[in-house]
Amino acid sequence: MAAGGSSVERVREALLAAGHPDSIAEFPAGTRSAADAAAAIGCSVAQIAKSLVFRSGERPVLVLASGAVRVDESRLSAVLGRPVARAEGRWVREVTGFAIGGVAPVGHLTPPLAVLDEGLMALDPLWAAAGSPAHVFRTDGRALLRLTGGVVAAIAAP
Repeated sequence: MAAGGSSVERVREALLAAGHPDSIAEFPAGTRSAADAAAAIGCSVAQIAKSLVFRSGERPVLVLASGAVRVDESRLSAVLGRPVARAEGRWVREVTGFAIGGVAPVGHLTPPLAVLDEGLMALDPLWAAAGSPAHVFRTDGRALLRLTGGVVAAIAAP
């Protein structure tokens, strides 16, 4: 099993259980950052659906946004109606089951609240992390919305 295999398999199982194609691909050069992923895949940084984990009390908040934008925490807090803060790496791993750089939109150990930046909805295809810093899967905004049960909002920094 490849490094991160159990996390990747958890993502694969979640995708298939939700009726999403198994479009997971491995890029040994790594896809840890949006720029790394875009270079490995051969797409624009905007087409990378980065997964960011925030913390609202003890609840994980998964934010999916284009790799080309920054997330505005005050906008995110306003959408959720409560304060959020960036989560530290150790907490992210404990709560989601993923290391930073491989956080997938699905397969979390603790189901997060999910917010998708509205800019993702216009991009197709999108590539999202699939459980390790070397695995991604092909998808689109509508599928991510369905997979995460999230909400779409304007949370990118102006």
